[in-house]
Amino acid sequence: MRADLATSYGEDRLPRYTSYPTAPHFSPAIGGGIYAAWLAGIPTNASASLYLHVPFCREMCWYCGCHTQIVRRDELVAAYQRTLLREIELVADTIGRRIKVEHIHFGGGTPTIMAPEAFTELMAAMRQAFFVLASAEIAVEIDPRTLTADMVEAMRLSGVNRASLGVQSFDPVVQRAINRVQSFEQTASVVDMLRSAGIAGINFDLIYGLPHQTVVSCLDTVRRGLALAPDRFSVFGYAHVPAFKKHQRMINESVLPDGLSRHDQACAIANALKEAGYVQIGLDHFARPDDSMALAFAGQTLRRNFQGYTTDRGEVLLGFGASAIGHLPQGYVQNEVQISAYLQGIDAGHLATAKGYGLTADDRLRAEIIERIMCELSADLGAICARYGARPEAMLTSAPRLKSLISDGVVKLDGDRIAVAKDSRFLVRSVAAAFDAHLDSEKHLHSRAV
Repeated sequence: MRADLATSYGEDRLPRYTSYPTAPHFSPAIGGGIYAAWLAGIPTNASASLYLHVPFCREMCWYCGCHTQIVRRDELVAAYQRTLLREIELVADTIGRRIKVEHIHFGGGTPTIMAPEAFTELMAAMRQAFFVLASAEIAVEIDPRTLTADMVEAMRLSGVNRASLGVQSFDPVVQRAINRVQSFEQTASVVDMLRSAGIAGINFDLIYGLPHQTVVSCLDTVRRGLALAPDRFSVFGYAHVPAFKKHQRMINESVLPDGLSRHDQACAIANALKEAGYVQIGLDHFARPDDSMALAFAGQTLRRNFQGYTTDRGEVLLGFGASAIGHLPQGYVQNEVQISAYLQGIDAGHLATAKGYGLTADDRLRAEIIERIMCELSADLGAICARYGARPEAMLTSAPRLKSLISDGVVKLDGDRIAVAKDSRFLVRSVAAAFDAHLDSEKHLHSRAV
């Protein structure tokens, strides 16, 4: 990408568009009663994905943007797991039938902080409450520093077939600056354990834009990661929002890379992974050509949800746990963020929904345009608008940001079809933002565009 474009657009604070509208626009007007009605109204032929949020870690990584809490003792984790069991039963009873499930994702925090027997009990409860397909993808996010052999065995017995390992960087200088010291040997040992247990799908999460990070250190991390041959890489730009995540104040802002340096790091990582044979997918994912995500990208069936890019085609995402977000045909719901409030709500026998958003026709139209831009780097406005009884000319007129993106060569407009220029892939969020009718009031909550 041209340096002038990185300078012009790279400092913009923009959503990652894992939903539209984004979470800052959720309202407490959507509570447990509305969520219950939405659950009961799920179409009979619908399939669902399940997301379980486990908001606990043994220590805080200073770059972290997740909802998590540091725990030294296991009593709170055990109590939380028992509440998850109750929430699963409550949601299933509200739906009124065993809905088909194609994807399960454990996110965190550190989901593997649970006792192995608690994890297997949770998986068994989900299989009893829902009809989990034999082909379902069951994925768990893992901190390689704390994973035990007993937990790997519990994951194997529970049918886990994909593991997402937090790596971030193998540079010890960067690791010390973000309070996450994790050796290459630790990571390699965990990969070996997982593969020996038959958990074949391995993802690595990397971050650029961290303190003291350079192109050289990024490339060294990629080189080491490639030696372990994961199926996928996710490569995220660090979002420094200390006003929102106070622990990020531990990071020295003077050693954070500037916008142009972040762009150079992102490009260097992308080029190295492509040279190694990985397919670049959307904004920040890379996969082997025979991986299901690469095939979905090639077949234009890739989707985007709160876990990022996904092969999941379902229209129902059920979120469990504190701060978990769900997506139903009617809109979005989010549980209580505070762990204590979540526990109290579910233990009292009612849904812990704290806020949400009911989708309008305009929201659905814009959501599809934004998702296609994020997934395919292009969108056929004519075809999409036709499905919603809208005119593409009106949609283009309502997106004034497009004018500068087109004049700067970031966007190509061919009739009713828009496409991100090949040399401007890293600005895909800027293009998606042109169709965001809610953007201006929430910019301060988001990460840099590059």
